Order: sequence, then C-alpha cells, then structure tokens
Amino acid sequence: MKLVIFDIDGTLVDSQQEITQAMNRGMSAAGLPELEPARILSIVGLSLPVAVERLLPEVAADLQRRVVAGYRESFIAARAAGALPPLYPGALDCLEALASLDRVVLGIATGKPARGLAAILDAHGLTGRFTTRQSADGHPSKPHPAMLHSALAETGVPAARAVMVGDSTFDMEMARSAGVAGFGVGWGFCPAAELQAAGARLVAPDYPALTGALKEWADE
Repeated sequence: MKLVIFDIDGTLVDSQQEITQAMNRGMSAAGLPELEPARILSIVGLSLPVAVERLLPEVAADLQRRVVAGYRESFIAARAAGALPPLYPGALDCLEALASLDRVVLGIATGKPARGLAAILDAHGLTGRFTTRQSADGHPSKPHPAMLHSALAETGVPAARAVMVGDSTFDMEMARSAGVAGFGVGWGFCPAAELQAAGARLVAPDYPALTGALKEWADE
C-alpha cells in the first residue's frame, strides 16, 4: 500500500478569508490592532496557540490567550451561521481519482482541532474518504513529525511509501523530518520557491497536475 496525506487549509479548502477574519476578530477581542492578511496567512498550518505566539511574540501570554479564544469564537459563530470554506477546483476529482487506485489509501494531517476537521469533512461529504485523520488534538504543532508518525502507524505504511501534500513550509519540513516525500501545491498560502527550499519534491500548479504527479508516484 501507499499513503497520500493531505493538509486541509490552503490545500483542500480555500479558507483564506475565514482564517484572516477569525484572527482579526481575535485581535480585536484582545484590544489589539488588526494584522495584514499576508502576515496572518504566513502562519497557516501551525496549531492555533503556536500560530498566535509566532504572530505576536512581543505580546503578553494572557493577551495571546484572548486572541486564541476570540479566534475560536469567530470560527464557532461562522459554522453556526452556515459559513463553509469551499474546496479548491479539482480537489474532489483528485480525491476520487486516488480512491480508485487499489493500492492507495488517503489521510489528513492538519493543524485544525479534531472538531473543526470533522465539521469541514462532513460538510463536504468527505468523512469516509480518509483512512487516517491527524489533527492538532494530542499532537505537537507542525513541523513536528508526530502527526505523520501516527498516520504511518495507523495505516501500517512505511515512510518511504507515503507522501505529504501541503501548501506550507511547515508541511514540507514535517514530511522531511518523518522521512516522507513532500509534494507542494502552488495555489495555497506559500510561494513555490519557499516550498522548494523547505524540501518539496515538486510544486504542482493546479489540481490536474497534482493528480497526475500522485498517480505517477503511486505507480513507482
């Protein structure tokens, strides 16, 4: 068997607006000035408390916790109102193409909490697509390789037969630390050159290109 592990934000779903809005609502709740979207998107992929700490290293810990709480409240309110980040064009076709391959299983590794991950997958009808689902709950933040180690252990697939697909340098660094191939995507929140510098074997410009690359990899 081979294992293809996907990131969520910036890879499968376009959550840019949702993330920047939630972070700035958290900033406002803590009495802090809003941040530029590019700065917020630079930390996508990290677990939320780590992301806030990275964004606001000069801010006291109690204010950081208020930002985290405000962010989470914004997300909960958005979900309650029915807001849902869309899948990127071609994402579903890619998942279906991979699921049709006999020797390939699919997984998720995300900095989202398990509850947020479950909500996204359920809303898009993807709950049953993934054999292993790794989230921020119970794991160190990316780029620590713990999530990938757990995915490999759950599926019984060796690292040499697995690939991590993601849009951030954190994904690529995590893959490299776990001994897993890293495939970057060019439509997320990180420039292709940075993904390559972090160890991406390739950076796909769109989902058809990614699907073709993954099929070739599966046949190796």
